[in-house]
Amino acid sequence: MRLRVQDAMIRNVITVDADLSVKMAARMMSHLQVSSLVVIEDGEAVGIINEKDIISRVVSKDRSPSKLMVYEVMTTPLLTTIPDADLENAIQLMVFNGIKKLPVLSGDEKKELVGLLSLTDIVRFFPQLYARIFNVETIMPKEPPQLYIQ
Repeated sequence: MRLRVQDAMIRNVITVDADLSVKMAARMMSHLQVSSLVVIEDGEAVGIINEKDIISRVVSKDRSPSKLMVYEVMTTPLLTTIPDADLENAIQLMVFNGIKKLPVLSGDEKKELVGLLSLTDIVRFFPQLYARIFNVETIMPKEPPQLYIQ
């Protein structure tokens, strides 16, 4: 049995309007304890904003998050998948593009946002699949490392 994206995606996706301030988006992320938000413009998913975007495009450049809008710092173009896509292929797409979240759009002409695929969720719920893709067995130590606290 092949796993599909719909088997691993979350269905309640937290979104943010493109014209909201970065400060408010960061507050939403903090309050909701999430690391990213899918950006919506005119009812359509157009980008994603995450902690890395805020740090690298706002904080590190000493820009004011209250004066910047989400659309100015979001990651775009948005890579997406569909619910019926092969899960392993979706994971490979994420790894190849260096992304941790992949929005899932309906496979019809509406292309509605129906879910979000996260590498964190894949590791949590499908560790064997993750281990096979990344060949984790060969890089993990046989014994847990010793920790020394001084």
